[in-house]
Amino acid sequence: MIAGGYNVWMNIFKKYSQYLRDNPEGYWFKRKLYGWGWTPARWQGWVVLVVYIIGVMAFAFTIDENSPSREVMFTGILPIILLTIGLIRICYKKGEKPRWQWGGFNKE
Repeated sequence: MIAGGYNVWMNIFKKYSQYLRDNPEGYWFKRKLYGWGWTPARWQGWVVLVVYIIGVMAFAFTIDENSPSREVMFTGILPIILLTIGLIRICYKKGEKPRWQWGGFNKE
């Protein structure tokens, strides 16, 4: 049972990896196969995502249980919202046009 499940997941991983490599336009982000949004397809996309995660963590760690609500808003929530807006703008500019999809490895 476990070996069969492993083979299924490896097959999905290989198909998904092939989908990401099939990128003649050079998009940094390709649209997700399930749901709406993007996934990094090139090293530049991964760098953008890592910088975003580091930024979110840096602002999140400035907040503790003794932080007043005003400080939480201006040193935590607001910067994270701005970072997220920036990430979405980069994904729109450097990625495929997003759309809702549920599986399938075929092109438009």
